[in-house]
Amino acid sequence: MITFRDATPEDAPALARLGARSFFETFGHLYDPADLAIFLQSHAVAEWDKQLADPAFAVRVGEDGGQFAAFAKLGPPSLPFEPRGQATELRQFYLLQPWHGTGAARELMRWVLDEARRRRAEHLYLSVFTDNHRARCFYAKYGFVEEGPYTFMVGNHADEDIVMRLDL
Repeated sequence: MITFRDATPEDAPALARLGARSFFETFGHLYDPADLAIFLQSHAVAEWDKQLADPAFAVRVGEDGGQFAAFAKLGPPSLPFEPRGQATELRQFYLLQPWHGTGAARELMRWVLDEARRRRAEHLYLSVFTDNHRARCFYAKYGFVEEGPYTFMVGNHADEDIVMRLDL
């Protein structure tokens, strides 16, 4: 059973491992190892240290038996588009495969929506890989609508993602 809590600066190493593991588990087979290695630098402990110390970011972690199983990260809009009104971005929403279908994603998304509203956001944005149909369906259930395509770089490999928006 996953229990959720707000992340602390001490969680940076575990979040770095979880982020890299989840991305590799879901998408690793799609990329050249060199491109994947470049991308996974975005999950370095130093990057997590910076974001966990920055009040513009909010991170929620899920643990099961002392093991990190999930996290969600909200932050200022960073996608290459002009957001509408007061906006925040769901930067990452990761849940390891053994916990898919357990209700953990719904609980984590409740936190995302509550936290975005607490931050007075009028709109919540995210990007999702075009071929990640499971995630796209999950977000659509919450009312996210497609805004348009976005080029997401994994190393030197360009993927097509979709920017989605939820009016809060």
